[in-house]
Amino acid sequence: MGAARTTVRRRRAVPWVVLGVWLAALVLAGPLAGKFGDIQQNRSVDYLPDSADSTRAARIQDRLPGGEATDLVLVYHRDGALTAADKQKAAEQVADIGTAYRLTGKPQAVPSRDGSTLMYPVSSTQPGQDDKARDAFVDGVRDIANGGSGLSVEVGGPGALNTDMSKVFGTIDGTLLYATLGVVTALLVLIYRSPFLWLVPLAVAGVAAGMAMAAGYGLHELFGVTVTGQSGGVMTVLVLGAGTDYALLLISRYREELRRHERPYEAMRAALRGCGPAVLASSGTVAAGLLCLLAADLNSSRGMGPVGMVGVLAALVAMTTLLPALLVLLGRRVFWPLIPAFGSEPRARRSLFSAMGSSATRRPVTVLVGGAVLLGALALGAFNLPGTLKQEDSFTEKPESISAGQTLARAFPGQSSQPITVIAPADKAASVLAEARATDGVARAATGRTGSGWTEISVYATAAPETPGETRTIKALRAGLDDTYGTYVGGPSAQQLDLADSQARDREVVVPLVLAAVFVILVGLLRSLVAPLMLLVAVVAVWGAALGIGGLVFGPVLGFQGTDSGLGLLSFVFLVALGVDYGIFLMHRMREESVAGAEPEVAAPTALRTTGGVIASAGVVLAATFAVLTTLPLVGLVELGFVIAVGVLLDTFLVRTYLVTTASVLLKRRVWWPGRLSREPGAVAPERQPEPV
Repeated sequence: MGAARTTVRRRRAVPWVVLGVWLAALVLAGPLAGKFGDIQQNRSVDYLPDSADSTRAARIQDRLPGGEATDLVLVYHRDGALTAADKQKAAEQVADIGTAYRLTGKPQAVPSRDGSTLMYPVSSTQPGQDDKARDAFVDGVRDIANGGSGLSVEVGGPGALNTDMSKVFGTIDGTLLYATLGVVTALLVLIYRSPFLWLVPLAVAGVAAGMAMAAGYGLHELFGVTVTGQSGGVMTVLVLGAGTDYALLLISRYREELRRHERPYEAMRAALRGCGPAVLASSGTVAAGLLCLLAADLNSSRGMGPVGMVGVLAALVAMTTLLPALLVLLGRRVFWPLIPAFGSEPRARRSLFSAMGSSATRRPVTVLVGGAVLLGALALGAFNLPGTLKQEDSFTEKPESISAGQTLARAFPGQSSQPITVIAPADKAASVLAEARATDGVARAATGRTGSGWTEISVYATAAPETPGETRTIKALRAGLDDTYGTYVGGPSAQQLDLADSQARDREVVVPLVLAAVFVILVGLLRSLVAPLMLLVAVVAVWGAALGIGGLVFGPVLGFQGTDSGLGLLSFVFLVALGVDYGIFLMHRMREESVAGAEPEVAAPTALRTTGGVIASAGVVLAATFAVLTTLPLVGLVELGFVIAVGVLLDTFLVRTYLVTTASVLLKRRVWWPGRLSREPGAVAPERQPEPV
């Protein structure tokens, strides 16, 4: 009797110990989490691999006298023609800028042929590589340069674009976190219909988000992992979305076990044993898929792998330790008013997913073929995706730097206002300059700073930035100069070109790795080759259909002028890794039923009936969290959020509910081949009726 009491006391102490450990971890991690936003790097060159031509050019520019230069273009414009007073005002303001800041040279006015626009290139090394100093410099120039009375003054150029981009990313973390929390809160209240229960998983998700930010900061400081605004935003969505999914599955199973166990501690142990393998495998597939991004050449994609992984692992650890501890301490009353009493039976009701399972299994061939045809037809929409997204089209709300570039493109149709930077060995600078001027598509070229054995040459193309004509000019400069003179060709447009090339290479490398990693995990969980292959085919089909829907919406409905070059790879990684989650939940429960003796044609609809509600709730929550990305002012994030949200909904309500279920029914025991369950029924277990969710 004494030993039994001691055991009970120890078990009661376990949740308090877990809670204490988490409180201590929060105290230590809090200051680090607060620094997460400070380490984000959002310049184009930060996204690129070190081996890229434009990256090498940028690194050498940093070593030139004065360090990294912030290049701006002041654009003075009046419809019709500039007046003498306008030109005088422009000259005075540029002089004031030269007085207030240390410039690399005296800015020279470049008038347009029609006399409506005056362009002043301005460059300063004063801000250096400090982003805050750069932003302060750009804002200071904008304060000095002002128009009025019909004269418009805009500050553009690469430096201004980086500042505008930085300001957008600076608002993402807070906006995304609060918006996602709001969406998750609303959905949890609807799902649980309890005034208290929703607070528990939401609070734990918030704790997990803080721990993930601290871990992300540690990855950057210890291993130099690149953290961008995009990866930080995606990490927040992953923590809250995936974490809430794990909570939904655990709480559903816990409520079921409370009817069989008198003590909440015992019920939680049973719940963790029942759904623990599925949750572990689910998080494992996401983590493994994200880690495959380490093979990417692109810094931003390679950094997103470990950053996203720590987010998923933080959610996993929090939802399998802190959440169970809190639920056990709160007891059954946390479910009020729908408290699951010990020994009670769940209220008999016909589940929507029971009806879906019945309809799917009545005509499995028709359902499977019809669903496959529908997904294939939707995937054809991918051919309607707009071309590569240009920087000027990357904002949903046009900032000043983009507006300035468009004004210059109209005023100087025969010359680009954005330089292509050629970094040449100092002893060959004269020859490189002559060769650059003779290159087809070059309007003019001039030398700039010299130092550390290198000379900076600014080349202006005749074509507008990020057009096929300018791309041909960049490739011609590289072909004619790099091998012959040992030069590097960089600048904003060259960086975008290298970005697209790196992402094309990464798709070829990362996609097979993701498929292989997820397949291995599924084989280990399901002990089958057929079931994992079926799930992978399903999620790939969902990815294609989601991209196809994007092609039907992005251009025709939303008016986007391009598709982010990283959309294909990132949406694939997330949809495959996250989409397999729901397959794991369904197939793991189906395997439990098969081990208990049920044939697949019975086990499949039973698994759908018992897990369908959880999968639907989890799918809606995850889709809603990624849909929050569509409210942000960056087209690339809007496209990524849209495709993933649509894909998750397709996966939840079409693929898992109908296609995987009907395929399992048609394959019968072969779905578990070559495992033991494919040859003989499972050991018969005491029959029980799982609670519909």
